[in-house]
Amino acid sequence: MAFHRTPKPKPKPRSSILFILLSIAAIALLFLFSSLISANGSFLSSFKTSENFVKLKKPKYQHTGNEKYLYWGGRIDCPGKHCDSCEGLGHQESSLRCALEEAMFLKRTFVMPSRMCINPIHNKKGILHYDDNASSQERWAASSCAMDSLYDTDLISDTVPVILDNSKLWYQVLLTSMKLGARGLAHVEGVSRAELKEDSRYSNLLLINRTASPLSWFMECKDRNNRSGIMLPYSFLPSMVATKLRIAAEKIKAHLGDYDAIHVRRGDKIKTRKDRHGVERSLHPHLDRDTRPEFIIHRIEKWVPPGRTLFIASNERTPGFFSPLSARYKMAYSSNFSHILDPLIENNYQLFMIERLIMMGAKTFIRTFKEDDTDLSLTDDPKKNTKAWQIPVNTMNEERR
Repeated sequence: MAFHRTPKPKPKPRSSILFILLSIAAIALLFLFSSLISANGSFLSSFKTSENFVKLKKPKYQHTGNEKYLYWGGRIDCPGKHCDSCEGLGHQESSLRCALEEAMFLKRTFVMPSRMCINPIHNKKGILHYDDNASSQERWAASSCAMDSLYDTDLISDTVPVILDNSKLWYQVLLTSMKLGARGLAHVEGVSRAELKEDSRYSNLLLINRTASPLSWFMECKDRNNRSGIMLPYSFLPSMVATKLRIAAEKIKAHLGDYDAIHVRRGDKIKTRKDRHGVERSLHPHLDRDTRPEFIIHRIEKWVPPGRTLFIASNERTPGFFSPLSARYKMAYSSNFSHILDPLIENNYQLFMIERLIMMGAKTFIRTFKEDDTDLSLTDDPKKNTKAWQIPVNTMNEERR
């Protein structure tokens, strides 16, 4: 008898099942990718910014133990007339840059002050509290901030080796210099940097303690008008900002995208005083006019096309002062990024350092005053004036008198 066997259905190929599973996994990954984009903004720009963060991390500068040191004082511009006063950030950076230039020239490690004075005129962020019964040292601590909260000393050391005067290494240098006696330390004043380099009485010493000009440290760089004699450019310290401040600037720049920037210096620079005839006069007679929005629009129209994103950094405190510019540009200020800055910023020096980095990253950057002949500027008034108080010019048709 013949038996008819019922044919069994052929099993589906495993490759079809595998294809379905991979398709489901791909859809799930695509959904997850879309969620990340909606939650965090542009994934690609975030990734690019993360790459920048990685670049910011540099290996710590290593001292070899064979260095020689240069010390100018425990405070910028002190000893001198500024020991009990406090100049602005730009003034102090000029003095610090001068000291760094000398250390670079002498091939020595510079002993940098561990704190920087904060001028209350330029600080509205951190309220400085004073105690009438406090010692001068306590008052100094209350009106200053840590130098390494402003600058990346390892980054500076790539160009000019530096240590802070509150570091263990500095105390070791002091102990060693005292043990060496006359071969370890010399106190100098009124000696040129060329003599410090060429005279063996100084060049072989472990530590040179220089007393700089009592007027300001930067007076030691008297030849700064000779451009060929400048070893460190104006942009050096502004680009040496502490890592956490640079990261904040990178985040804001990523948000801004393609943008232009202007720095509008008003405040103390537009102050006037009356002469003996009761006539108002100013050291920068065109500045008040040139930094008003209606004149800014006229000045920058040849450099910044309409519709561009324009980042403004200014010490002008009048609310809505720059609003007229919004008719032509997409306006942006550091205050638009309080979610990034508020947890970080302790004083206006830190804020301005971030703003400087943002402005330096702009496609077109327009300063208030020219630093170099190639700079774009809002005014033609010189930054460094001749102490000539002139009648302010308020319209386009008025001439300087």
